[in-house]
Amino acid sequence: MNRWVTFTSGVVAIALLSTGLAFGQQTKADCKAPQKVEGQVVRVDPRTDKVTIRDSGGTTHEFQANKETTKDLKAGDRIEARLRTAPKC
Repeated sequence: MNRWVTFTSGVVAIALLSTGLAFGQQTKADCKAPQKVEGQVVRVDPRTDKVTIRDSGGTTHEFQANKETTKDLKAGDRIEARLRTAPKC
């Protein structure tokens, strides 16, 4: 009987540990950004250097920009933006 209890508790412990590892391997959400966006600047946040653009289809996209870009842009400007690096999701 003692062997049976030890064996059962070992199986339960392994199952619980494996479940934790399985949940840790969940895939990330699909967060693909377009490589090129043409549209109108909706918002410029110079504090965080983010630019929000609305394309011709009405979809808004937020991009991280550098200080020079955010300094030169204002809401209402027409722009063509190209994504240089993949977004971090």
